[in-house]
Amino acid sequence: MKYRMKKAPMGWNSYDYYDTTVNEEQVKANADFMAANMKFAGWEYIVVDIEWYAKNAGTMREKFQYIPFGEVEIDGNGRLLPDVERFPSSADGKGFGPLAEYVHSLGLKFGIHIMRGIPRIAAHNHLPILGAEVTADEIADPASICGWNPDMYGIRKNAEGAQAYYDSIIGMYAAWGVDFIKCDDICNTNLYTGNFYSASHEVEMLQKAIQKTGRDIVLSLSPGPALIEKAWHYEKYANMWRITDDFWDNWDLLRNMFDRCELWQNHVSKGSYPDCDMLPLGKLGKGFGEERNTRFTKEEQISMMTLWCMFGSPLMIGAELTKLDKWTLDLLTKEEILKLVSNEYEGRQFDKNEDYAIWTCRNWQTKERYVAFFNFRDADQSISCDLREMEQFSEGFQEIRTIKELWTGEEDRMEGATLTKTIARHGAGLFQLH
Repeated sequence: MKYRMKKAPMGWNSYDYYDTTVNEEQVKANADFMAANMKFAGWEYIVVDIEWYAKNAGTMREKFQYIPFGEVEIDGNGRLLPDVERFPSSADGKGFGPLAEYVHSLGLKFGIHIMRGIPRIAAHNHLPILGAEVTADEIADPASICGWNPDMYGIRKNAEGAQAYYDSIIGMYAAWGVDFIKCDDICNTNLYTGNFYSASHEVEMLQKAIQKTGRDIVLSLSPGPALIEKAWHYEKYANMWRITDDFWDNWDLLRNMFDRCELWQNHVSKGSYPDCDMLPLGKLGKGFGEERNTRFTKEEQISMMTLWCMFGSPLMIGAELTKLDKWTLDLLTKEEILKLVSNEYEGRQFDKNEDYAIWTCRNWQTKERYVAFFNFRDADQSISCDLREMEQFSEGFQEIRTIKELWTGEEDRMEGATLTKTIARHGAGLFQLH
């Protein structure tokens, strides 16, 4: 059975700030910061994103994000290893073991990004597969590739030795101490318009390999948008799956996320989390050529955090943590809001139109009740709702006496059945009902 954690994963991912260039010292610095300043609020995963095995990553960024057929660190069984220059503790075949041990020593968990399939260089050189009597070229599918990354071939379905290959890499990751695997070019293989989920068999092989290790490892699938008609498959074999393409700090993308959350809201369950993607807050973009501040206004950042938490999405920060300002750190460490991503809380959309959305959330054990107002307009507006119409609150409405806005801490008396609040442009209000 796949890993069923108690809440949606919360952590840091190197991509939004470092792109392909992150190194060991930088990963440790972000882990140190999380342990000292964020762990108390539930943040725990430190994830090294794409191209950790690539030599000279980022040196041709003006031309290529991923150097075409560039040199990689690889072992004799076709398994990619960390680039020793960027991750010096990986020397002598240690892989990410020492870095994972360091992260674990801080009370945190360690994760990596992988591309689906087998390295093309392994297939071209006919490297052996550990635990099988075949070579890499025999399991590689040259007709199954990624449209934006040149590193890998897909794996042939039902090929002899295919499962052994996935067993070999996942077994190695487990031995390193990996707790989280983000697999890319697998949730939506968008190069193949006739079959956007053409690598579903590789999802199954990954999960099977994880279970063989006996280690609790989160399996995260990228990129999106995930296919709603395949929801059952994601739920059976994965822990997270992206419901969007790469999410960046743009209001139109954030507005669109409300439509995606509406579509996926009934598929959030224990160990299964539709993923709204990264939180592009704070300092971003250094690895892309220019460090910058998020383009989201403070109100938009509050809207994003409120939606992600009410919906129950995983929370992955893309910023350089060591450069967070006090306002952003406070935004990311409000425990009474972050707890909504745990399995005990159930969020649902109550209303949505061109001007606003309203979400509700309830903990059926503790009877906690929440309402969130989201303003889509380019100006402040007043939003109202009759709490008696909300299915989650249909019982016990008469018990509601006070309302607390969780971002500001302001409390008001509840008068009657109608909740009315003025919400800032592109902003949100998150209210706990007592």
